[in-house]
Order: sequence, then C-alpha cells, then structure tokens
Amino acid sequence: MTDAWNWISLAIAVLAALFAVELVRRILRSRLVGERWALAGPLVRRCTWPGFVTAALATATAVYDRGLIPPDAEGWAGHLTTIALIFCATWLVIQTAYAVTDVVLERLVRVEGDANRRARRIRTQIELVRRVCAAVVIVLALGAMLFTFPQVRALGAGLLASAGIAGVLVGIAAQSTLGNLLAGLQLAFSDAIRLDDVVVVQGEWGRVEELTLTYVSLRLWDERRLILPVSHFANNPFENWTRHESRILGTVFLRVDWTVPVPELRAELHRAIKDNPLWDQKDWTLQVTDVTPGGLVEVRALMSAADSASAWDLRCDVREHLVTWIRENYPESLPRLRITEA
Repeated sequence: MTDAWNWISLAIAVLAALFAVELVRRILRSRLVGERWALAGPLVRRCTWPGFVTAALATATAVYDRGLIPPDAEGWAGHLTTIALIFCATWLVIQTAYAVTDVVLERLVRVEGDANRRARRIRTQIELVRRVCAAVVIVLALGAMLFTFPQVRALGAGLLASAGIAGVLVGIAAQSTLGNLLAGLQLAFSDAIRLDDVVVVQGEWGRVEELTLTYVSLRLWDERRLILPVSHFANNPFENWTRHESRILGTVFLRVDWTVPVPELRAELHRAIKDNPLWDQKDWTLQVTDVTPGGLVEVRALMSAADSASAWDLRCDVREHLVTWIRENYPESLPRLRITEA
C-alpha cells in the first residue's frame, strides 16, 4: 500500500507541475500579456515543450530526493532521471536564449532605409554568437552528464593530466573545422559579409541566405543554393555589392551602327526610366564608351536602383525598351557589317 501511495504521490506532483506550466503558457498567450510584452510570443513558441518536460522531470527528481521512490528502484531511476533532467534543462536554456534573441532579430528584419546595413550586421553577429553559446552550453551539459557516472569522476584527475596532449591531438584532427569556426567569427565581427548581402563568388551572383560557423549559403538569382565553407570567404576574394549600402548602379551596353542618334537615344533613356518605379530617381546617364573592332559603336546606359534585385530588373526593362525604340525609329542604326570592294 505504501509503494502504491508513493507512485500516486509522484503522479499527482508531476500533474501539478504540468498544470502550472500550462497556466503560465495560457497567460503568455493571452491578448493582455501578448500585446504588452513582445517576449511572450517567442517564449510560448520555443519553450512550451521544453517547459513541460523539464517541469515533469524536475518534479520527479524532487520526489525521488524525498525518498518516495521504492528502494529497489532508486539506483537506475535516480541516475536516469538526473541525466534526463540535465538534457531537458539544457534544451530549455537554449530555447529561452533563442526566444530572447528572436525578439531582437524580428525587429531588425523590419528595418529599412539607411539603417538596414547596420541592422543586417547586428543580425549576423547575434545569430553567430547564439550558435556559439548554444554549442558551449551543450558541451557543458554533456560534461555534466558524464560526471554523473562514478567511474568518470574517478578518472577525472587522469583526464586533466592528459588534457594537454589530447588538446593537441584534437586540434590537429579538427584543424579544418576550427579554422571555419574562427573564420565565421572573423567575418561576422569584421563586417566583411552580412545576412542579405549581395555577393558575387566564383562567377555566381547571389544573396547571403544563411551564415553559420561552418558554411555560408547563397541564394542565387535562379533560386539555386550555393554552399561554401566560411574559410572560402576569409581566404579568397569576392565581390560584396552591398558592403556600404544597398543602392547600386546598373549598366546596359548596346552595340549599334555609327548612324545612331546619341542625343535622341539619351533623351529616350530618360523618358524610359523616369516613370519606372525601379529607378530611385538619382543617377542616370548615357555615353559612347567604345568602338569595337567589328566597326560598331558601344553605348553604355547607366541608371541607379535601391538594391541589386531592382537594378537587375531595371536593366532588363531599359535594354528591352531601347532595343525596341531603335528598331522602330532608327532601323538604319541596327548593327550591320560593311564590306568594301577594292
């Protein structure tokens, strides 16, 4: 009868802990708290399940420490509960830290205009730092789990004595991984590359979609993903089109006949872009930049846009408009090959 009552007491205590967590969850989800406290939503979203499991295990551990578990189950039950509690507490701590940083990251995503570059730099640094912190917490939790075994605690002195040799061996074996970790931190805090930066790497144009401690994921213009190790950006040159600002200049090159009326073409360029919403109403020009060996005139149209994506679309619009305008109004200026008989 006593053993049965002990297990009933354990079940009641665990249910009470789960009820308390559910009560807190409902309070955080309420409109009154959710509208006044920005952290409420991320906490509910990330910490609900870790909170339930940690509360249940913490209660079970407390009941065990009070001697309510039958003596024949104390050995395996206590050890297993302690390990599970360390795991779930680590899970809860990491998710809570991520929830707190989510509030900051969500606000930074909404930043536009001139402050966008600084916001992207802070986002990059926060995401990398929280990954590092999570890795450190996980390593400490694994160490705490191992030290719950008496055999591991007995070997502690010997492990500490050989830590120097082991550290050297691990450093040599994980040289590439450690190099990527250091390169990731270097890129984040040197402001060389940020999330949403537009870069050109190995001839591929793309936007930085994900920046971790080991790799960088680029979303290319055709929706492909280019995955590169972080060390590639630390050791090789690359183009960053949004290093100081997102605004960018776009160019359109046309190779036409010498008879092309440049002043009229320049005026047509201005008419084409002034009503185009992709143009940022700042820079534009049209110049004759070269004469090709094939006897054609190279004309460069230049226009500015708010970002690289807008610049690409604006360039396509302008190129299509000017080609159509020349074909319809000055067909004699289309590219042609002249042959003179001796």
